[in-house]
Amino acid sequence: MPSQRELDCWSDEVSSAFPSLSRTQAGVLALYSYSMAILCRCGLTTISYFVAELLGMKWEAVRRRMREWTYEAAAKRGQQRRSVEVEAQFAPLLRWVMSHWQDKKRLVLAMDVTYLRQRHTILAVSVVYEGSAIPVAWQVLRGETRGAWHPLWVELLRRLAPAVPQGCQVWVLCDEGLYSKRLFKQICQHGWHPVMRIRTQGLYRRANGRLWRGLDTVAQRGMKSRSWRGQCFKGDPLTCTLWVQWAAGYDQPCLLVTDLAPKHLKRHIYGLRSWIEEGFKDLKRGGLHWEQIKTPCPARMQRLLLVMALAIGWLVAQGVAQTQTVAATVPLSLMRRGWIKMLVAAIRQEATAFAFWPPYRLPPFPA
Repeated sequence: MPSQRELDCWSDEVSSAFPSLSRTQAGVLALYSYSMAILCRCGLTTISYFVAELLGMKWEAVRRRMREWTYEAAAKRGQQRRSVEVEAQFAPLLRWVMSHWQDKKRLVLAMDVTYLRQRHTILAVSVVYEGSAIPVAWQVLRGETRGAWHPLWVELLRRLAPAVPQGCQVWVLCDEGLYSKRLFKQICQHGWHPVMRIRTQGLYRRANGRLWRGLDTVAQRGMKSRSWRGQCFKGDPLTCTLWVQWAAGYDQPCLLVTDLAPKHLKRHIYGLRSWIEEGFKDLKRGGLHWEQIKTPCPARMQRLLLVMALAIGWLVAQGVAQTQTVAATVPLSLMRRGWIKMLVAAIRQEATAFAFWPPYRLPPFPA
């Protein structure tokens, strides 16, 4: 099983990555996330029993300690307890991910919404990499919550901005359900590049053109990709590059808007957006089984997701190292490879280590 030295090393890394956490908070976060990663489960009872057996502690004491980590200060025992401010950890979390990034000049973020049945709605911004995604900022809402999401997305991006290295090119990918002109411009204000899919409703016109045409007329099935500068949506025009393709095997065309010039827009960039959906699978039934958590409180779920994000990051990092030593054609996700590597290392009583993440294996990005 994992050695005490390895747990100590992980605790040191977590403490260094999240300096605003107290020593106790960082220690519980390290133990919680490491146990979650090696068990590939996020259930409190299972993790608490594992830790109790591993460290020779009482199960009830371990369970109470980990459960209270997600609690607000008023619900904890003691007079000097304080709750974890999750939003303040988004930038440190992204810095931690980027600290193991080999190429710090390019970063792809994806924004999407996922659901835990009808209990919770989660707005997530994730770093996508090689078929996986690591959440780095999120907002958990009650499933029945109504209201505008735009301010929430703006706040998540604002929290992440200080963690992006100087000179790093950032692409932000969004599906059609998240498009808005305000969000497009907000992403641009950070110096990042939005690549957002839009629906075929509305009008467009080319740059310097006068005639507005329907977006539903811009694509024909089987056509090759095209892009040009212009404006979309006559009622509230967005000056942008419009990229269009309708592959023969698809029922609908793909229309993208971005601030990139046509010569710099590559379809492969938006193609990475699907990786955030794979990341949601890693969090749920394909990995940590998040869908089984019955916590009704969004704030507590918000804190639990920080533990899960670290566990996913650890597993993906192990999977990256594994990919460098085995054939890349093995049909397993990076998270699954990382989990298997940790199990093998535990059985052999070997230490695991991080590897620097190679650059995205794609055609060259625009300069």
